[in-house]
Order: sequence, then C-alpha cells, then structure tokens
Amino acid sequence: MVSLRCHRSKYIWATLGVLALLWLYIFPVYRIPSDKEMVDEVLRQGQTWSRNQTGVDLYRKLLTECCDPKRMFAVTKENSPIGKVLWYDGEIYHYHTVTNETYPIFVQVLTAADRMCAVARNNDISSKADPKLFLQSFFISSTSRCNLPPLSKEYTTDVGTRTHLVSANPSIIEKNFQNLLWSRKSFVESMKAYGSSYIYIPAFSMKPGTDPSLRAYHALADSASNQTVLFANPDFLKNVGRFWKNHGVHGKRLSTGLFLVSLALGLCEEVTAYGFWPFSVGLDERPVSHHYYDNILPSSRFHAMPEEFLQLWHLHKRGTLRMRVGDCA
Repeated sequence: MVSLRCHRSKYIWATLGVLALLWLYIFPVYRIPSDKEMVDEVLRQGQTWSRNQTGVDLYRKLLTECCDPKRMFAVTKENSPIGKVLWYDGEIYHYHTVTNETYPIFVQVLTAADRMCAVARNNDISSKADPKLFLQSFFISSTSRCNLPPLSKEYTTDVGTRTHLVSANPSIIEKNFQNLLWSRKSFVESMKAYGSSYIYIPAFSMKPGTDPSLRAYHALADSASNQTVLFANPDFLKNVGRFWKNHGVHGKRLSTGLFLVSLALGLCEEVTAYGFWPFSVGLDERPVSHHYYDNILPSSRFHAMPEEFLQLWHLHKRGTLRMRVGDCA
C-alpha cells in the first residue's frame, strides 16, 4: 500500500512538472520593456544602420530550411496537386482536400526575384512616407496594404499607393462585405485601389474563412480583374509560426506583418520594414494610433506585438533588415 501511494505521488509530481514546463513555454516569465523604455532604446540607436550581408544570408538560409518561402508561401498547382490534404494552420483537426473544383484556381508556380522589398504596416508612427515606398520595384504590403485598408487621398501622402502584394484576412471580407453572400460589386470596386497587385488570402487557416475567400477569388475572376489571388499555404504559415516561437515570439498566432517580413527575408536581398511600432507613444512621446486610419487594437489573446517588434529590432541592430519607426527623411 505504501509503495502504491509513493508511486502515485511521483506520478502526480511528474505530471505537474510537465504542465509547469508547458505553461512556461506558452507563457514565458519575462518582462516586456515599457513604451518609454522602447522609445529610449530606439532614440539611443538613432538613424545609424549598416547592412550585414552575413546576417541577411543567415536568415535567408534559416527560413529556407524551415519554411521554403520561394516554393511554399502560397498554394500552387505544383505543391498542392489534386488529392493533397491541406491541414488548417489555425485550427486542429480541420483540413481541405484539393479537388477538381479548387485545383484550377491555384497559380501554377511561384516566381520571385531577389530585390529590394518594403514591408509596411498600418501603424500611425511615420508622419511622412519615405520616397522608396513609391519607387521600390517589389513592394510587399503587410498592414499598410493588409486587410484592405483605405488608400484615399487623405492618406496616400503618408502611406503611398504602390502595391505589389496586399494581404486580405477573411474576417475583413466578412465584416466589410458580408461574406460576399449578397453583392460583389462594392468589393470589386474597392479592390481597384490596389492596382494590379497580388491578393494574398489565408483561405485555409480557419474553416469559416474558406468559403468567403473562394467567393473573393470568383468575384475578381468574373469581373476580369487584373489582380492575381494567392492563397496562403497553411504549411508555410505553420512553419513560420514555429520558427518565431523558437526565437521568442509566444503569441497564439503571428501578425500578418511578421508573416510577410518572414516572406521578404526569405526572398529579398534587402528588406525595409515600415510602421512596425506596437506601442502607444511615438518617439516624441506623443500618443499614436495603432492604425493610421483608426485606433482598434489587436487582440492580445492572439498576437504578441511587442515580442514581434523586439525580434525585428534585434535584426535591425544586427543589420539583417532595416526598420523605419519615426519620421522618414
């Protein structure tokens, strides 16, 4: 009897130990710097920056090994033939099997050249846009061209207009266009603001987002739009999430911005990130909105924006990518 109790006690303590380690992995015990501390850190660093080719090559190698962005960042006919099972990266036990209906809407292959890339968020941190936002030949847009934000004249002086790729979360299709169940006209008209860009949609991340995403594709295809819809590959999103979790980002899900920075680091020779500033005050210590067009904050239950910023700031200081967080000269 004593031996049995001892065995049960050891089992309970071992179980509690495993649970404690799991908790610490998901919710690590460390302190994120305050807004004021981050402002002081950025001001100390100043505008000095020099590119570190060794760092650029290292991160391209790491991201290629873990995630293969050149081949896998979108679903294609090449990487997702008929019969392929696409497991949703945002939900457990849900999947989509590629069929004769979905296979034809995928692009054949991905083509990408190593160029200068700008990844811009919607954060209201820069009061004047860098001219490079208008001139870059390959412009990856995260939150500045993410979730279909306004590009009206009142904003374009600051955020630019040129777009190569714009991401669109299915939740925005639901919120702004009623899942395209009743009318497609307003959606098609609004998309003209993004020119002949790629539309990057995570259709296979969560099951409720699949049908609205497919409707978005058909709405643009039926209107003879010159835009190309790319469906985010859930394997790529899952692997990128794992990569950054191993580097200290412990949010339930990465922000779209960090997904696209990862894509740029894997594809581009030089990466500049604009507006990645998750803090409530700017470098002048005045309040700033979370987005340039509203101040709706992201859910802290899903995203760990300060952790993402810290990782990118470390890469900035090492010369792997460049971050623009103040007024652009």
